[in-house]
Amino acid sequence: MKFFRFAMLAMVCAALLCACTQPAPPAKAAAKPDRDPAAAVAAIRAAGAKLESAVEVKPLRDPAVDGWLNQAHTFELKAQYAQALDAVRHAEKIAGAAPDISQFEAELLVELREWRQAGDVAQRAWDGGPKVGALCARNQQTLVEVRSALGDALGAEQARVQVAACKQAAPARY
Repeated sequence: MKFFRFAMLAMVCAALLCACTQPAPPAKAAAKPDRDPAAAVAAIRAAGAKLESAVEVKPLRDPAVDGWLNQAHTFELKAQYAQALDAVRHAEKIAGAAPDISQFEAELLVELREWRQAGDVAQRAWDGGPKVGALCARNQQTLVEVRSALGDALGAEQARVQVAACKQAAPARY
């Protein structure tokens, strides 16, 4: 009888102990981030649009590239992101490593939820592009969005600091 009481007491204690433990934190959803791609692209483009910088870099290029990019924008407006991405890649074949085209590619990859690839392309655009101005801000905001979507809070904060660094003040004139 003593053994039965001891066993019951042990089971009650074990049940109470289990009730007091905290559940394990949820696993990171790096493979399927739930960040809204449309909101991410809107934030990326807003970062470039609201940046008032004294320095902007605008490339001169072959008109065929502009044709492909116009086609890509038309596809994007119709939410045909795969076709838009294909048109952008045609433009890249003609223009070479153009940071503004690579940035557009990164934004389309965000729309397609290809977060890691979008981050790689945005980083490539940043590496080869201007370190000031609207394109710089869009590159860095893309990295903010991608890193946030992938659960990298520290990386997102570092990129957020870089967005602010893209603003180049006009020189003081006397």
